[in-house]
Amino acid sequence: MTSATFKPIVYLKENCPFCLKVRLFLLESGLAPDVETRDFVADSEHEKKIRAELQPHLDKVSFPAAQLEPGRYVTESDDIVAFFAAKAGRDPAGMTVYRNYVDGVFAMSMKLWKENQELKKTASAA
Repeated sequence: MTSATFKPIVYLKENCPFCLKVRLFLLESGLAPDVETRDFVADSEHEKKIRAELQPHLDKVSFPAAQLEPGRYVTESDDIVAFFAAKAGRDPAGMTVYRNYVDGVFAMSMKLWKENQELKKTASAA
C-alpha cells in the first residue's frame, strides 16, 4: 500500500469522551469520508482484536488511536486532531460544534473525573 492510496484509520471506543472529540473534529472538518473509522465497544471481542492489531505499534494502547500515515501510530486525541487540522487547513478554534464540545461537555467531564480521582485518593488515605 503506498501513501498515495493510504487512508488514515482512527480507532474509536464507544462512550469515550476523547474519541468523541476526534469524531466531532472529523465530521465538522469534512474529513470523515477520507478516514476509515473502526468503532468498538469496551470489553468486546472486537476491542481485543483492535488492541492486538495496535500493540506492536504503540508503547501503550489507549484510545482514541490512529494510524495517520503508513507506520505512524498515535494515541493522543489532541495529536490526532492537530494532524487532521493541518491536513484540512482548518483551525479547530474556529469550529463551532467542536469548540462547544471541548469547552463545554468535555471540559466539565474532565473536571469531574479529576475531582473523582482526588476523592478516591483522599478516601483511600483515610
